[in-house]
Amino acid sequence: MKSLLVYCGASTGHNKLYTELAHDFGRLLAEKKIRLVYGGGSIGLMGVLADAVLENGGEVTGVIPDFLNTLEVGHTRLTQMHIVKSMHERKALMEQLSDAVVALPGGFGTLDELFEMLTWSQLGLHQKPVGLLNVNGYFDHLLTLLDHMQAEGFVKKQTRGLLHVSGNAEEILAVLNPKHIR
Repeated sequence: MKSLLVYCGASTGHNKLYTELAHDFGRLLAEKKIRLVYGGGSIGLMGVLADAVLENGGEVTGVIPDFLNTLEVGHTRLTQMHIVKSMHERKALMEQLSDAVVALPGGFGTLDELFEMLTWSQLGLHQKPVGLLNVNGYFDHLLTLLDHMQAEGFVKKQTRGLLHVSGNAEEILAVLNPKHIR
């Protein structure tokens, strides 16, 4: 089955556009029969995304550490939920359960997970495509920083190319889909 790991916020942010994005992206995943793999929470963009997949007949696998099950209010209606002991276990299992990765707007946790997947790709620990859904210019400053890091010689051009970016959900799925999503 197709599976996409999605990182996004445990809050919804101030602009309702991000909530709409998470909802619409969830619906799109369900329509395309792509299983959502995510952090298992029922709050924030994570909850909106998971609910949208489920409401549209899709499948959702959550992975949440026991200590976050209360903080992020673990989702109780998922197709499958894995409760693990640590953040390290969470990230490793989510990677194992997925065929590709995409990040939506979020905070430190979203960036932590995104950059870990990029680092693992750079080190050859996986060959999964990694994407960024840059809606409303949310990640523009981050992308500028990445370009600066490349220009200053800390990120190689081919490494910078590991991150696929689009402002359009259909387009980012098309970029990630051809060879990698089963």
